[in-house]
Formats: sequence, C-alpha cells, structure tokens
Amino acid sequence: MFYPYGFYGFDPTMIILIPAIILTIYAQSKVKSSFSKYSRIPTQRGYTGADVARRLLDQHGLRDIPIELASGQLGDHYDPRNRVLRLSAEVYRNSSIASVSVAAHEVGHAIQHANGYVPLSLRNMIFPVARFGSSAAWLFIIAGLLVPSLGSLMDIGIILFGAAVLFQLITLPVEFNASSRALTLLDSNGFVASEETKGAKKVLQAAALTYVAAMASGMAQLIRLILIRNSRD
Repeated sequence: MFYPYGFYGFDPTMIILIPAIILTIYAQSKVKSSFSKYSRIPTQRGYTGADVARRLLDQHGLRDIPIELASGQLGDHYDPRNRVLRLSAEVYRNSSIASVSVAAHEVGHAIQHANGYVPLSLRNMIFPVARFGSSAAWLFIIAGLLVPSLGSLMDIGIILFGAAVLFQLITLPVEFNASSRALTLLDSNGFVASEETKGAKKVLQAAALTYVAAMASGMAQLIRLILIRNSRD
C-alpha cells in the first residue's frame, strides 16, 4: 500500500529538499550581494561592458556577432541559435568590475560556440527535450499520483524531469569554463587592473554558484520523486 505522507500529513521525502533549498537561498543572496558591491566599483581602465564584449568578439574573429540590449536586470546571455550576444542595460553601459566580468563571461560562451566546445554542443542538443521535460514532467507526475493505476505516467514524468536535471548538470562545465575564459581574457587584455581581478573572480564565482544550486535542487527533487514512485509498489 502507498502512503505518500507520514504523520499528520507531513511528507517525509521533503527533507531531501532542505539542503538544496538552503543552498539556493545562499546562492541567490551571494550573487545579489556580489553584483551589488562590484557594480558600484568602476574599473581603472574605464571600459564599459559593451566595449569589452565588442573588443573580445572582434579579437576572436566574431565580428559578425551583434551586441544587443537584453530586457530586464541580469538578463545577460549569448544566444547560440541566432548568434547574438545580449547584455542588460546595467552591464552594457557601465564600466564597473561587475559589468565587464559579466560581459566577458558571455563572450566566453560565444567563443565556446565558435570553437565547438563539446559540453556546450551537448547542452544545445538536449535543450529542446529539457525545456519540454521541465514544463510537461509535472503533468505526468501529478496524473500518475492521482490515478495510481496509471503508474506508467509517473514514470514518464520522472524521465522527462530527469532530462531537465541532465541539462542542468551539463550546464555546470559550460558555465565554469566560460568564467575561466572571462578571467583570462580580462586579465590578458588589461581590461581590469591586477587588484580588480579578485573582484571579478568573486562576481563570476557567485554567478556560478547559482547553477550549482539549481542542479542540486533538481537532483534532490529527482531523488524524491523516485522514492515516492518506488513506495507505490
């Protein structure tokens, strides 16, 4: 017999999510505080995020990649499908340590794409499945929970959710590599002074932590779902 909840309606499998939730809250706080701090400190060289991005793209033979303004705060990203680099207004126009760090990070993704970086290629390949899985998985899972005789629906949901978690896992080396490239590019091209490199590193590390937290949350949720599914048997 399946008992989805423990005493007084408490679901004991929720305990699995607690460490991931704590990590997520910490990561969000870290990236917010780091970006806030270093967005107020201008670089000695005075290059804006757009300046840095354009110079680095041109330097790597990517002159055909345009730089556009992204909507919203921290909406910075490289679009591999349309080969466009988009920077938020704050990053695009400002010359802070945070701005040039984020801009260089996104250029790192553009360089990965141009060089056929394998983890990025894998991530792009599974993106459609992961996007569908993240949105459709819960429909199958909930249907399977509401109608126990249709347990196969829950299995399908777990597989779809697993595809989304796999996407998050592959994202980690992609993001870490882009940040590593960014620090090297900023330093080797003199966009940041030696004493500013530490701040750039903190900004990029805080941003990377959010991806670690997302992966940990997804993995914890996947384990929880598998435990719930197995308890039905």
